[in-house]
Amino acid sequence: MKAMVSPSMLSADFLNLQADIDMLNASEADWVHLDVMDGVFVPNISFGFPVLDAIKKTCRKPMDVHLMIVNPERYIKQTAASGAMLMTVHAEACTHLHRTIQEIHDAGMKAGVALNPATPLCMIEHVLCDVDLVLLMSVNPGFGGQSFIESAIGKVQRLREMIDAQGSKALIEVDGGVQAETAPRLVAAGVDVLVSGSYIFKAADPIATIKALKAL
Repeated sequence: MKAMVSPSMLSADFLNLQADIDMLNASEADWVHLDVMDGVFVPNISFGFPVLDAIKKTCRKPMDVHLMIVNPERYIKQTAASGAMLMTVHAEACTHLHRTIQEIHDAGMKAGVALNPATPLCMIEHVLCDVDLVLLMSVNPGFGGQSFIESAIGKVQRLREMIDAQGSKALIEVDGGVQAETAPRLVAAGVDVLVSGSYIFKAADPIATIKALKAL
């Protein structure tokens, strides 16, 4: 199966989001990735639910919502109401991760769990069969346009082995520094979903760039 592509709206033109949404609607993008940051869990603030609610009105792609926030369980119902197909929370931010995953499913969404670059895979070993997706950060979260952390390749390979060994159906998603050079190596390592921001939105032809990523 070829990798799916989820362009990150963090790199979109916030003065003209509609134009970028129209572009994504016309493209071969599978999902739209939306990073919600609180300035506490990560050292930046991005956008919140008013923006998600607005995007929902015209976006025809499934919304892949990644909450880089503390206490994400407080916002499960609000995330579902915003139109999210998938809600991903950080293992580092959840005291009761299994319960949070259950509550996300109960709200009608798919559930994802994310790990920062320095967080070991053993943190999620016991929920691999409960989640629909694991998001591995290949940059330190908080800002777009960062350089790819090379150790992410080996981490993807080890995660793929863990998923296969447990018979889990979880997809592997990677976010951070995904571009022409890193994307093929990530797919070869076992990635199912590529999140890419500045590489897509700053390209001369974003639709062609998305098409090229999907062809990997």
